Amino acid sequence: MRRVAPWLKAINVVLAPTIANRRHKVDRIIDRAVRDAERRTDGTASGDEEFIDQMRFVLASFAEVEGLTPAGWKGTVDDIAGRLENRFRIRRLHARHPEIADEQVERPIVVVGMPRTGTTLAHHVLAQSADHRAPLMWELMHCDLGDIPAATRAEYVKRTEKVALGSVKASPMMPHIHKLGADKPEECVFVLPHGLIYVVRAHMPRYERWMLDRDPIGDYRYLKQALQVLQHGRERRRWVLKSPAHLWNLRTLLKVFPDAQIVWTHRDPATVMGSMCSLAETTMSVHVARPDLHRIGSTWLEMLATGVDRARDARRDLPDGAVVDVSYRHLTGEPERRFPELFERLGARWGTAERLNLERAQVRAGGGKGHVYDLGRYGLDSAAIERAFGDYGRFVDGLDRD
Repeated sequence: MRRVAPWLKAINVVLAPTIANRRHKVDRIIDRAVRDAERRTDGTASGDEEFIDQMRFVLASFAEVEGLTPAGWKGTVDDIAGRLENRFRIRRLHARHPEIADEQVERPIVVVGMPRTGTTLAHHVLAQSADHRAPLMWELMHCDLGDIPAATRAEYVKRTEKVALGSVKASPMMPHIHKLGADKPEECVFVLPHGLIYVVRAHMPRYERWMLDRDPIGDYRYLKQALQVLQHGRERRRWVLKSPAHLWNLRTLLKVFPDAQIVWTHRDPATVMGSMCSLAETTMSVHVARPDLHRIGSTWLEMLATGVDRARDARRDLPDGAVVDVSYRHLTGEPERRFPELFERLGARWGTAERLNLERAQVRAGGGKGHVYDLGRYGLDSAAIERAFGDYGRFVDGLDRD
């Protein structure tokens, strides 16, 4: 199966000259995006100078990428513009309705784990419980109050669905890897301003280092503000959040959500690496003309090993029960037994409705055929992966046998 649609490759070739001077256009693009975001939200950039400068840094880092495609450039420009608009809207709502800040985000369930470890399956089953709620993709990209006009909501959904359909049109493989939908529960990365969502598009060493070294506390306070907006005036239910990116920032997440329960999914690192590299190759092929496959392997080996190390270090300071370890093999091999156990450990209700939700989620998960990967393609082997992850592979193996 093709990673990039033939029509997109042809368009990228034709339009390549249009992005030749992109490095010199970054400031103008960001300034225009700020003005458009202010107009769309009736908000103001004043007070968000740091956030804007960070978005400027993201785009400048992306502009440095060699072999960047016009489609990749436009997609990232549009992404950043949307994030600025969402940011200004959330700030405006908090300013106009100070009571939003009093909303308590109580005992959220946060699904974490390396990509390709069953996080999506766990997230969807947990989110579909009547007692729980997960933010939908359109809500994350266009945070707003529950009493917005129907026409406004429809416009948000339409704009989000355009993004979801665009990923499928650009890459026929994407539905087999991670299918997006405007009305489906999605990852926190659609609100969090920084993280793996940019790294998976292209190699940006300057941005990667900055992202790993910075203090992300502001990002997580912003995530809480977004959830408070989505919760305000609506029925109170327990939030179910998800993102592999939380592994890198578990301590920070728990500073902002101190009573969160973490569901950490685990899978053999060698299997994860092959699948993750294939995902990265697919995404990068849309954004970069000729991705360096061995560099994909080395980048993601370092990234994922760092994430696991940081999360394992962070959990040493956590009380018993704060982290629930879940085996991918258990979730997919014996879900009828393991999901009720998971719900019980989270203090959540398991009944007929939850069992039916699991059955539906299993049917949806069956669309993963066609996602084929090979470690050697990315310059990796099992020995290199074992060195990078240390004893984590043995921990997973023990969990699988439990």
